[in-house]
Amino acid sequence: MGISINRIKVVLAENRKTNKWLADALGKNVATVSRWCTNESQPTVETFYQIAKLLDIDIRELFNKTK
Repeated sequence: MGISINRIKVVLAENRKTNKWLADALGKNVATVSRWCTNESQPTVETFYQIAKLLDIDIRELFNKTK
């Protein structure tokens, strides 16, 4: 299992949102969002910013703390 870099899946659940909601809001494929949620791949920095803005959260909430 890879290292969990992002917390997108957790933050979506906390905000009662789905992968499909996020995919639709960003104009992305649901499969792409699913890969982000399982940390198989990572969105761009710009996309992380868009996700934070859509969920009205601090962008740092989308990442696991390193220390």
